[in-house]
Amino acid sequence: MSLGAFIRRLFGPYEREISEGYRSIYIDIDSFVELMRDWAPDATRILEVGCGEGAVTERLAAAYPNARITAIDITARVGRLYRGPRERVEFVRCDVHRVASAEPAAYDLVVLSDVLHHVPTELRQGLIDSIRATLAPGGSFVFKDWERTFTPIHWLCYASDRWVTGDRISYLSREQMRVRLASSFGHSALVAEARVRPWRNNIATLVRPERTTLP
Repeated sequence: MSLGAFIRRLFGPYEREISEGYRSIYIDIDSFVELMRDWAPDATRILEVGCGEGAVTERLAAAYPNARITAIDITARVGRLYRGPRERVEFVRCDVHRVASAEPAAYDLVVLSDVLHHVPTELRQGLIDSIRATLAPGGSFVFKDWERTFTPIHWLCYASDRWVTGDRISYLSREQMRVRLASSFGHSALVAEARVRPWRNNIATLVRPERTTLP
């Protein structure tokens, strides 16, 4: 257990509220999900990769009341703090490669939010390739991560992320993010980009490939 996870458990019944407050220092999740709703308003089958304890999942369930959502993570605490509807949301402890194998081309919206900087460099492209394999024809992939910059808020984010998770994190520049995405989907598939408040470091990219299955 990381030091951050141990301290969070000391918060007891207030853990969820404190976690929400901590997260809001760096990203407005409601604004992020509102952006996704604008980009992919008609999604009915959603896959969230690296859902963690369910903060984004909970907003997705509210924003897409007619969608079925599968939220996956490799952590044992998958969906632990989720408080939304359960009848159309499923939390599964697995990786995206398993989903790509079992349910190819099954999802019309796939979300990867603040996950890639936790993934070892040599595994990143394979993860994005597997996400492409899960997309249904005409589907949308929303990628969001924290941009590496030389600013005080970036170093604060790095320090707190490293301390809370215990992971050896590595952030990307905006151009590195785009290269990663283009390597799997092609440059023409990167159709929109937005900054998510409160910090410009939060970059969301809408990826909509013409072909949604791997060659």
